[in-house]
Amino acid sequence: MVLDKLLEERAKGNTSSAIKKLMGLQPKTVIVVQADGTEKQTAIEDVSAGDVILVKPGEKIAVDGMVISGNSYVDESMLSGEPVPVLKKEKEKVFAGTINQKGSFRFRAVKVGKETMLAHIIKMVQDAQGSKAPVQKLVDRIAGIFVPTVIGIAILTFTLWLILGGENGVVQGLLAAVTVLVIACPCALGLATPTAIMVGVGKGAENGILIKDAESLELAKKVNAIVLDKTGTITEGRPQVTGIKWLNNEDTAKEILLSIEKQSEHPLAEAVVKHLGDVATTSLSMFDSITGKGAKADHDNETYYVGNKKLLAENNIAIAGELQDQAEEWGKQSKTVIWFANSKKALAVIAIADKIKETSVQAIREMQEMGIDLYMLTGDNEATAKAIAEQTGIKHYKAEVLPQHKADFVKELQSKGKVVAMVGDGINDSTALATADVSIAMGKGSDIAMDVAKMTIISSDLTKIPQAIRLSKQTVATIKQNLFWAFIYNVIGIPVAAGILYPVNGFLLNPMIAGAAMALSSVSVVSNSLRLKWKK
Repeated sequence: MVLDKLLEERAKGNTSSAIKKLMGLQPKTVIVVQADGTEKQTAIEDVSAGDVILVKPGEKIAVDGMVISGNSYVDESMLSGEPVPVLKKEKEKVFAGTINQKGSFRFRAVKVGKETMLAHIIKMVQDAQGSKAPVQKLVDRIAGIFVPTVIGIAILTFTLWLILGGENGVVQGLLAAVTVLVIACPCALGLATPTAIMVGVGKGAENGILIKDAESLELAKKVNAIVLDKTGTITEGRPQVTGIKWLNNEDTAKEILLSIEKQSEHPLAEAVVKHLGDVATTSLSMFDSITGKGAKADHDNETYYVGNKKLLAENNIAIAGELQDQAEEWGKQSKTVIWFANSKKALAVIAIADKIKETSVQAIREMQEMGIDLYMLTGDNEATAKAIAEQTGIKHYKAEVLPQHKADFVKELQSKGKVVAMVGDGINDSTALATADVSIAMGKGSDIAMDVAKMTIISSDLTKIPQAIRLSKQTVATIKQNLFWAFIYNVIGIPVAAGILYPVNGFLLNPMIAGAAMALSSVSVVSNSLRLKWKK
């Protein structure tokens, strides 16, 4: 009981920690632009709808609003879960808690305080956490009946010996009653669950699965539906170059490509820079970032472009058939295509995508073989979601899903009688994690997701989830075995201690032997729990 209370208090602590971190996504002060054009540092509580707010590079956006001047890329991963920042221009919406990148802009506050999207996420996490009723443990129910029953049997034993035992009835009755109380072993019943859970949690930790409470360890075996976030869960969670096709296989201009991308503010430029790695840079002039299209720069009296196809079309740049075919092939795989060209022709086409983790396909197959229904939810577009689902073998998926819709989908599955596990890594998954029966966070994801979730996969490897389910089955089986043997021991031991064999063969159990038998029953339960450590 004390252990249960301790775990409950720890769970509450983790919940409040998660909510504090969510609240920490909102800055304490903002720069409000006054009617006369002056800038004033203002506390977030004093911001009203209609105020014009200036956001500088690297700052968090304080309230929901609409851009009125300037442009920049904004990291909205806390809402969508997608790692690529979104370009924000005039008349586009921005949301509290998201992070501005390199540019600066002004926006008009539309929703403030409890009306913001971030406030709604915090409220949903609170509601989801608060709605969970504590599970009544089987051992508590047994213990609640067991102790008064044993006391009753001891009194009945003494009474029967008093009536039927003749001249030695009082002494033998007293000995028999004491022996009943000694041999009855609530210890074995009490140890049955916690010892198995302690070993199960320890074994999980050894395998990189951190389990915060006994409830999720017990419940995982019943999971028959798993909801998977895409980005950072099935995929790596960061854009990477998956291929470069050079015109006629000539990559002599890669130094120029790297030099332009190093100066570019576009969020995908970093993926190209990382891919080219140790390539030397070269000097550029007339660098110009073209919002929403790419960038251009001059080198040795020639202009070079890096960006989308629209940028090439506007500058009448020719695209060779081999590059066009490759770009179309990558497009069918829902990869983002970037072009590199000089003023006359395209020199290369680059594919960028969020790569599927090496172990994801195997893990998904294992879970499906266990008879579990898998669902993938993502804030990404339909084409990308479909491509990832096809590559991993997931049959059910939903694209362009907002945080509250993830939680609603979990509730929908629960209403159909499913025991649902939610697996995610981002702030946008926190509401769904709190709503699910079993919540699993990826260890390389956000602290908030890990605080909300009851299990954390340290390595972010999906193959650990089938392992966690198998561990849950083994732990629950061990608990049932422990309870069975503890119960059988009492069923046999108590009548013998009461003297049921005395009329047959004159046998009366010595209280000292009864004490030794009681201790042995506890040892057997603990030993059975320790067997868990050696199971695969």
